[in-house]
Amino acid sequence: MHDTVWFEIQGIPTVFLASSEFGEAAEAQKAALGMDDARYILVPHPIQDATDDEMRAKAGDALEQIIDALTKN
Repeated sequence: MHDTVWFEIQGIPTVFLASSEFGEAAEAQKAALGMDDARYILVPHPIQDATDDEMRAKAGDALEQIIDALTKN
């Protein structure tokens, strides 16, 4: 989330990606960093043991959400 905030401060639209297990942590970090409008997308957990094909599928499933987060307010 720190990188997301840095890029946003630089004027570069950014979306933070994490597994669904980290939703509460993302909300806490947004608040702690004073960046309540930081955008993030959660993909299904787990990702650590996912194969490359499984990760491609998760990314593909999240693609529309990522594009929406970057292009819509």
